[in-house]
Amino acid sequence: MTYLQAIVIGLLQGVTELFPISSLGHSVLLPGWLGWDSLVHGQSADESFYLAFLVGVHVATALALLVFFRHEWARIIQGFFRSLRQRRIESPDERMAWLLIIATIPTGITGLLLEHTFRTVFAKPLAAAVFLTINGLILLGGERVRRRAEVRELARAAPTHGGPEVEEGRQLATLDFKEAGFIGVAQTFALFAGISRSGITMVAGLVRGLNHEDAARFSFLLATPIILAAGVYKLPDLLGSNGDHVRGQVLVGSLCAAVAAYLSVRFLVRYFTSHNLNPFGIYCILVGFISIVRFA
Repeated sequence: MTYLQAIVIGLLQGVTELFPISSLGHSVLLPGWLGWDSLVHGQSADESFYLAFLVGVHVATALALLVFFRHEWARIIQGFFRSLRQRRIESPDERMAWLLIIATIPTGITGLLLEHTFRTVFAKPLAAAVFLTINGLILLGGERVRRRAEVRELARAAPTHGGPEVEEGRQLATLDFKEAGFIGVAQTFALFAGISRSGITMVAGLVRGLNHEDAARFSFLLATPIILAAGVYKLPDLLGSNGDHVRGQVLVGSLCAAVAAYLSVRFLVRYFTSHNLNPFGIYCILVGFISIVRFA
């Protein structure tokens, strides 16, 4: 793996992990388009240097999210321990802690049981192109459902505080635990290369009445422990023989991923205050369809 490849994939990971366009799908498709066959094969191999590299960039992305949301995570962690001590949930921070825990469980269990199978079977250019197209349809479909009368009525039930320029939507703290579980189950579909973790969790939040800003915020908070845990779980790949001869590239790629992720989340938090998922849906459909033609 060259340092140029490390920089390109690191930047790609940092951006596409947060933009709702699938980092896993792009980490398969871009090497395929560029003719980097060793990376393409490495993505779906049982063990490879590419997997060791991806461990590093995933951990870097999660750390960038932790830094950006550090104040919120401090309140959430304090709320979690306070709820344990009091044996009840009272404040929004305490509730948010348990919502995130419940939403994380489905993906954690599914990832442990099926991640290897999903990756070796589906992390290939043609499959990634198909699922990226499906991801685009999910994003556009979520926007249509968000406009339905019953969802708009749900959004009005406990509106977000703010001025008239703030998009109508429920407060995050009004989500119940079943709804958090629903969002967590939706996140499991991101195990398919081409289905965006942030995109599908945002759609799940939107159809439960959240506005785009809060759906994005919950999605980014939810992604942080999942990405970090997955990276730490796979750390032996990086420290073992698979990481030999690529640890310098891992360092460079991880730095690029961290910077790209931080800038991406900073942009997206502002973007979703007044914009929706439609441009990303159109992008995924176009790139997915062109890639299907290319790799079929």
